[in-house]
Amino acid sequence: MKAIAMNRYGGPEVLSEMELPDPKVGPDTVLVRVRTAGVNPVDWMVREGYLDGAFPAHFPIVPGWDLAGTVAVAGAAVTGFAAGDEVIGYARRDEIQHGTYAELVPAPERALARKPVNASWAEAGALPLAGLTAYQALKAVGVGTGDTVLVHAGAGGVGHLAIQLAKVFGAQRVIATASAGNHSFVRSLGAEPVIYGEGLVERVQELAPEGVNAVLDLIGGSALTESAALLGQPKRLVSVVDAETVLRLGGTYVFVKPSTTDLTALAGLVDAGRLTINIAQTFPLAQAAQAQSLVQEGHVRGKIVLEI
Repeated sequence: MKAIAMNRYGGPEVLSEMELPDPKVGPDTVLVRVRTAGVNPVDWMVREGYLDGAFPAHFPIVPGWDLAGTVAVAGAAVTGFAAGDEVIGYARRDEIQHGTYAELVPAPERALARKPVNASWAEAGALPLAGLTAYQALKAVGVGTGDTVLVHAGAGGVGHLAIQLAKVFGAQRVIATASAGNHSFVRSLGAEPVIYGEGLVERVQELAPEGVNAVLDLIGGSALTESAALLGQPKRLVSVVDAETVLRLGGTYVFVKPSTTDLTALAGLVDAGRLTINIAQTFPLAQAAQAQSLVQEGHVRGKIVLEI
């Protein structure tokens, strides 16, 4: 099979197109013929070795955890999917090796769900990791009816979905940090934008004098520590990027988990027209290094997707 892979950690230059053996199919594994793969910040972090201490890694490594495609083979114990089914998946395994920048991906059954009927292949491939991150983080701090929620990096891949999901969960107001050029986009999603940086607490307090009920941090650093001052209940501060700091502040850390149930819920929201996925740009598989570099710069509005 054709794949983008690497034989060592490093910059974008370590990624190259390779011809690799077709993956093996275990009893509870689904072999997916990939149509699209979302590109996420964790992909370049894997490439540079930042996750080496958390997961066993086996070179050559194929990056990527997002996919949309068609089932090629279903393992003997798989009951939820059959050959020909159109699926989406957050194909994170317990080791780093068989990623989604490839024509064929072996995904655990628990990582897959049916593709949203009303989503394009690009939208479907962009949904799993970012959508699950937003969904599980907001659920972890109980976002619900009447809440005022602060979402950091509201124009990004996770953030733009989190704004919409907070509204789905019943939030009365969503305030979102974003650069000035993304304020119109954030407003179109139903949020009230504020500028990043010094004076953030005061700007949020001008919009919400009583403070906010929950905060979703997608940045870390000062944005995370300052957000604690806006909350009456520290446990409703959730971060997906800075475990040490958020736990020290009394908040919650979320590391997104594969979940057929959660993915199915997200797909249902897409099909119901309640969740839209903004595609910033698509790239052919051969330009995966360029796509990762764009994501690493940190100014993408929505999601970057590889077409395979």
